[in-house]
Amino acid sequence: MDAIPPLHFSADTAAPLVRVTNLHLTVPSTAGPVNILRGIDLDIAQSEAVGLVGPSGSGKTSLLMVLAGLERATAGHVHLAGRNVTALNEDSLARLRREHVGIVFQAFHLIPTMTALENVAVPLELAGRADAFDRAEAALTSVGLAHRLTHLPGQLSGGEQQRVALARAFAPEPLLLLADEPTGNLDHATGTAVMDLLFAMRAAAGTTLLLVTHDANLAARCDRCVQLADGRVALPVAA
Repeated sequence: MDAIPPLHFSADTAAPLVRVTNLHLTVPSTAGPVNILRGIDLDIAQSEAVGLVGPSGSGKTSLLMVLAGLERATAGHVHLAGRNVTALNEDSLARLRREHVGIVFQAFHLIPTMTALENVAVPLELAGRADAFDRAEAALTSVGLAHRLTHLPGQLSGGEQQRVALARAFAPEPLLLLADEPTGNLDHATGTAVMDLLFAMRAAAGTTLLLVTHDANLAARCDRCVQLADGRVALPVAA
């Protein structure tokens, strides 16, 4: 099998890190095609934090899935640092996620048979990092879990599991962090603590953030809010 060429990104810091142009997503169903995204146009600047809000079914998670290369757009384009993501094959999309995109899900998505340390080390090992476990330990220490390195996810609280997920997302130093309702499975106090940590880590690293949330107070912590309605970008929401 031929080696996949490495991804090379533009160093132009004035250009948006993410550019979404006329993005459509249509999926089949027994009742006929369902139009989920209906012509999304969106620019996200480098190091910007954007809150993505809107009612359930408006297309927020679907947009994140397309940006991450986990869902194929029906039409339109997504550019990340000047690279046309929508033109990449599956292998190149996997490399993109591994090296440049961090994802934090509502349901944590930790591997249940692996320790916290192993969970964080997995993407680093896949990226060929010789220091994968050292970096994983440092990432877990940064989220206050140095004493939980050898614990399995089932031995951790919900808040601790989400902190492991944060460490896993930030450890490869991604250009873009996608967070889909990261406090949805947490109580208010725990969710607030996790989000304080996420925003602090994002600010320290200069990571660009796209945060899906139903929480207006949480969205207001972002630099800017974008509202989706019926698969389209609605009027801007004041942060």
